[in-house]
Amino acid sequence: MKLHQLPEIPGSTHRHKRLGCGRGSGHGKTSGRGHKGMKARSGGGVRTGFEGGQMPLYRKLPHRGFRNVNRVEFAVVNLSSIEKVGGASVDRDVLVKAGLLRAGAGLVKVLGNGELTRAVTVTAHKFSASAKAAIEKAGGKIVVLQTTPPAPAEGAADAPAAKVAKVAKTAKAKPEKPAAA
Repeated sequence: MKLHQLPEIPGSTHRHKRLGCGRGSGHGKTSGRGHKGMKARSGGGVRTGFEGGQMPLYRKLPHRGFRNVNRVEFAVVNLSSIEKVGGASVDRDVLVKAGLLRAGAGLVKVLGNGELTRAVTVTAHKFSASAKAAIEKAGGKIVVLQTTPPAPAEGAADAPAAKVAKVAKTAKAKPEKPAAA
């Protein structure tokens, strides 16, 4: 079922509150905002987390750790799962079809939990030491895919060094002004 297929339950929708339509409506004059104050003004109200000047909860609680911007996430597959999948070779696509990985899973790491009883060629981005040993012991092969982006083209890697040399050369080339007497 999708959101547009949800049935409308009677009483779940209300007509909007008509404000400023006279005293008889109950929402006249101040339109339900009361008299004066910060919440009565347009654009008024306190910021999220503000507790009236009291030390807010988000400042009371300790902040621990950090988020590593260079973290690389791996989808994990154990040898016991690979054993259940048929075929002579197992790669990311085979694992997705078997339902062991999500379609959006990026990098794959194979861990050594479980036993492998047949020779299988396993293609993944990383392998634990125990997984490598178990696959090779069973007579299988390991194919390691590249996880990092390829190195820059030849000449491009020297660019920073060349730029530094050029800056140093121009600094030396500038003539010094004679001292004023």
